[in-house]
Amino acid sequence: MSHWTIEAVCTGTARPFNGAELSAIAKRPREGAVQVLSEGLAPDEQADRRVHGGPEMALHLYPLDHHAWWREVIGDHPALEEPGGFGSNLAVSGLTEDMVHIGDRFRLGTALIEISQPRQPCWKIEHRFSHKGMVARIIESGCCGWYFRVIEEGEVAAGDSLERMALGATEWSVARVFHAIIGGKATPAEFAELAALATLTPRLREKAAARRG
Repeated sequence: MSHWTIEAVCTGTARPFNGAELSAIAKRPREGAVQVLSEGLAPDEQADRRVHGGPEMALHLYPLDHHAWWREVIGDHPALEEPGGFGSNLAVSGLTEDMVHIGDRFRLGTALIEISQPRQPCWKIEHRFSHKGMVARIIESGCCGWYFRVIEEGEVAAGDSLERMALGATEWSVARVFHAIIGGKATPAEFAELAALATLTPRLREKAAARRG
Protein backbone atom coordinates (compact mmCIF):
# COMPACT_ATOMS: atom_id res chain seq x y z
CA MET A 1 0.00 0.00 0.00
CA SER A 2 1.30 3.45 -0.88
CA HIS A 3 -1.71 5.68 -0.12
CA TRP A 4 -3.20 6.60 3.22
CA THR A 5 -5.84 9.17 4.19
CA ILE A 6 -5.16 12.12 6.45
CA GLU A 7 -8.02 11.81 8.95
CA ALA A 8 -7.13 15.05 10.73
CA VAL A 9 -4.54 17.82 10.57
CA CYS A 10 -3.75 18.98 14.11
CA THR A 11 -1.99 22.00 15.57
CA GLY A 12 -1.57 23.42 19.05
CA THR A 13 -0.42 26.34 21.14
CA ALA A 14 1.94 26.28 24.10
CA ARG A 15 -0.12 26.32 27.30
CA PRO A 16 0.61 25.91 31.04
CA PHE A 17 1.24 22.22 31.58
CA ASN A 18 3.09 21.47 34.80
CA GLY A 19 3.70 24.43 37.06
CA ALA A 20 5.94 26.82 35.14
CA GLU A 21 6.34 24.33 32.28
CA LEU A 22 4.59 24.93 28.98
CA SER A 23 3.60 22.36 26.38
CA ALA A 24 1.76 22.20 23.07
CA ILE A 25 1.36 18.42 23.19
CA ALA A 26 -2.45 18.72 23.00
CA LYS A 27 -3.00 19.21 19.27
CA ARG A 28 -6.49 19.97 17.97
CA PRO A 29 -7.95 19.23 14.52
CA ARG A 30 -8.04 22.12 12.04
CA GLU A 31 -10.68 22.80 9.45
CA GLY A 32 -9.79 23.56 5.85
CA ALA A 33 -6.36 23.83 4.28
CA VAL A 34 -3.32 24.29 6.52
CA GLN A 35 0.02 25.58 5.28
CA VAL A 36 2.94 23.14 5.39
CA LEU A 37 6.09 25.25 5.77
CA SER A 38 9.75 24.36 6.33
CA GLU A 39 9.32 24.81 10.10
CA GLY A 40 6.03 22.90 10.21
CA LEU A 41 2.33 23.66 10.03
CA ALA A 42 1.22 27.28 10.18
CA PRO A 43 0.27 28.04 12.81
CA ASP A 44 1.62 25.42 15.21
CA GLU A 45 3.75 25.80 18.32
CA GLN A 46 6.29 23.76 20.27
CA ALA A 47 7.11 24.84 23.79
CA ASP A 48 10.64 23.41 23.89
CA ARG A 49 12.31 23.99 20.53
CA ARG A 50 15.41 22.09 21.63
CA VAL A 51 13.61 18.77 21.28
CA HIS A 52 10.55 19.51 19.11
CA GLY A 53 9.96 21.46 15.93
CA GLY A 54 12.40 23.11 13.57
CA PRO A 55 13.25 22.00 10.03
CA GLU A 56 14.42 18.51 11.05
CA MET A 57 11.28 17.81 13.12
CA ALA A 58 8.74 19.91 11.27
CA LEU A 59 5.80 17.46 11.39
CA HIS A 60 4.98 14.68 13.82
CA LEU A 61 2.93 11.57 13.06
CA TYR A 62 1.86 9.28 15.89
CA PRO A 63 -0.07 6.31 14.45
CA LEU A 64 -3.76 6.23 15.33
CA ASP A 65 -3.43 2.45 15.49
CA HIS A 66 -1.54 2.80 18.78
CA HIS A 67 -4.47 4.47 20.56
CA ALA A 68 -6.32 1.15 20.87
CA TRP A 69 -3.17 -0.51 22.24
CA TRP A 70 -2.81 2.22 24.85
CA ARG A 71 -6.38 1.61 26.04
CA GLU A 72 -5.32 -1.94 26.83
CA VAL A 73 -2.22 -0.70 28.65
CA ILE A 74 -3.50 2.28 30.67
CA GLY A 75 -7.27 2.09 30.30
CA ASP A 76 -9.47 4.69 28.68
CA HIS A 77 -8.49 8.36 28.72
CA PRO A 78 -10.11 11.37 27.02
CA ALA A 79 -6.89 12.17 25.12
CA LEU A 80 -7.08 8.76 23.42
CA GLU A 81 -10.21 10.02 21.67
CA GLU A 82 -8.26 12.94 20.20
CA PRO A 83 -6.36 12.45 16.91
CA GLY A 84 -3.60 14.75 18.20
CA GLY A 85 -3.58 13.34 21.72
CA PHE A 86 0.13 12.41 21.59
CA GLY A 87 1.15 15.68 19.96
CA SER A 88 0.65 14.31 16.45
CA ASN A 89 0.14 16.77 13.61
CA LEU A 90 -1.12 14.10 11.20
CA ALA A 91 -3.78 11.55 12.08
CA VAL A 92 -3.33 8.41 9.95
CA SER A 93 -4.50 4.81 10.36
CA GLY A 94 -2.83 1.73 8.94
CA LEU A 95 0.72 3.10 8.95
CA THR A 96 3.18 2.14 11.68
CA GLU A 97 6.88 2.36 12.48
CA ASP A 98 7.81 -0.98 10.90
CA MET A 99 6.27 0.10 7.56
CA VAL A 100 8.29 3.27 6.98
CA HIS A 101 11.99 4.09 6.71
CA ILE A 102 14.34 6.97 7.28
CA GLY A 103 14.35 9.00 4.07
CA ASP A 104 10.99 7.81 2.74
CA ARG A 105 9.29 10.66 0.86
CA PHE A 106 5.56 11.30 0.86
CA ARG A 107 3.24 13.66 -0.97
CA LEU A 108 1.15 15.31 1.76
CA GLY A 109 -1.58 17.34 0.08
CA THR A 110 0.51 19.56 -2.19
CA ALA A 111 3.64 19.37 0.02
CA LEU A 112 6.51 16.88 -0.18
CA ILE A 113 7.85 15.57 3.12
CA GLU A 114 10.59 13.14 4.19
CA ILE A 115 10.94 10.96 7.29
CA SER A 116 13.83 12.25 9.38
CA GLN A 117 13.82 10.36 12.71
CA PRO A 118 11.78 8.46 15.30
CA ARG A 119 10.26 10.46 18.14
CA GLN A 120 12.04 10.10 21.46
CA PRO A 121 9.45 9.95 24.26
CA CYS A 122 9.66 12.28 27.25
CA TRP A 123 7.98 12.81 30.62
CA LYS A 124 5.32 15.08 29.12
CA ILE A 125 3.51 12.05 27.71
CA GLU A 126 3.18 10.59 31.20
CA HIS A 127 2.02 13.93 32.59
CA ARG A 128 -0.48 14.35 29.76
CA PHE A 129 -2.06 10.97 30.50
CA SER A 130 -1.47 11.02 34.29
CA HIS A 131 0.12 7.59 34.04
CA LYS A 132 3.63 6.58 35.08
CA GLY A 133 5.64 4.13 33.04
CA MET A 134 4.46 5.16 29.58
CA VAL A 135 7.94 6.19 28.43
CA ALA A 136 9.31 2.78 29.39
CA ARG A 137 6.45 1.08 27.52
CA ILE A 138 7.19 3.14 24.39
CA ILE A 139 10.88 2.20 24.52
CA GLU A 140 9.97 -1.46 25.04
CA SER A 141 7.28 -1.60 22.35
CA GLY A 142 8.65 0.82 19.76
CA CYS A 143 5.29 2.63 19.54
CA CYS A 144 7.10 5.93 19.16
CA GLY A 145 5.84 7.76 16.07
CA TRP A 146 8.18 9.78 13.86
CA TYR A 147 9.08 13.17 12.42
CA PHE A 148 9.19 14.56 8.90
CA ARG A 149 11.21 17.37 7.35
CA VAL A 150 9.56 19.43 4.59
CA ILE A 151 11.17 19.13 1.14
CA GLU A 152 8.57 21.19 -0.74
CA GLU A 153 6.14 23.52 1.03
CA GLY A 154 2.43 23.31 0.28
CA GLU A 155 -0.98 22.82 1.89
CA VAL A 156 -2.85 19.92 3.45
CA ALA A 157 -6.37 19.36 4.74
CA ALA A 158 -8.22 16.49 6.39
CA GLY A 159 -9.26 14.02 3.72
CA ASP A 160 -6.16 14.57 1.61
CA SER A 161 -3.91 11.68 0.65
CA LEU A 162 -0.56 10.76 2.14
CA GLU A 163 1.19 9.05 -0.76
CA ARG A 164 4.61 7.43 -0.57
CA MET A 165 6.59 8.72 -3.53
CA ALA A 166 10.01 7.19 -2.84
CA LEU A 167 11.63 4.73 -0.47
CA GLY A 168 14.56 5.83 1.64
CA ALA A 169 16.93 3.57 3.57
CA THR A 170 14.90 0.37 3.32
CA GLU A 171 17.20 -1.46 5.75
CA TRP A 172 16.49 1.19 8.41
CA SER A 173 12.82 1.26 9.31
CA VAL A 174 11.73 3.79 11.91
CA ALA A 175 11.19 0.86 14.27
CA ARG A 176 14.73 -0.43 13.80
CA VAL A 177 16.30 3.01 14.22
CA PHE A 178 14.29 3.61 17.39
CA HIS A 179 15.36 0.32 18.98
CA ALA A 180 18.97 0.92 17.90
CA ILE A 181 19.47 4.50 19.08
CA ILE A 182 16.80 5.14 21.71
CA GLY A 183 16.72 1.57 22.99
CA GLY A 184 20.50 1.21 22.64
CA LYS A 185 20.13 -2.19 20.96
CA ALA A 186 22.68 -1.99 18.17
CA THR A 187 26.16 -3.24 17.39
CA PRO A 188 29.10 -0.86 16.83
CA ALA A 189 28.79 -1.57 13.10
CA GLU A 190 25.11 -0.64 13.12
CA PHE A 191 25.83 2.57 15.00
CA ALA A 192 28.47 3.36 12.36
CA GLU A 193 25.89 2.82 9.60
CA LEU A 194 23.47 5.17 11.33
CA ALA A 195 26.17 7.80 11.85
CA ALA A 196 26.67 7.80 8.07
CA LEU A 197 22.95 7.81 7.16
CA ALA A 198 22.56 11.22 5.49
CA THR A 199 18.75 11.40 5.79
CA LEU A 200 18.82 10.79 9.55
CA THR A 201 18.73 14.00 11.59
CA PRO A 202 22.17 15.35 12.58
CA ARG A 203 21.34 15.04 16.28
CA LEU A 204 20.73 11.29 16.05
CA ARG A 205 23.68 10.79 13.70
CA GLU A 206 25.89 12.38 16.34
CA LYS A 207 24.38 10.15 19.02
CA ALA A 208 25.07 7.08 16.87
CA ALA A 209 28.62 8.25 16.13
CA ALA A 210 29.34 8.55 19.85
CA ARG A 211 28.41 4.88 20.32
CA ARG A 212 30.03 3.27 17.30
CA GLY A 213 33.21 2.50 19.19
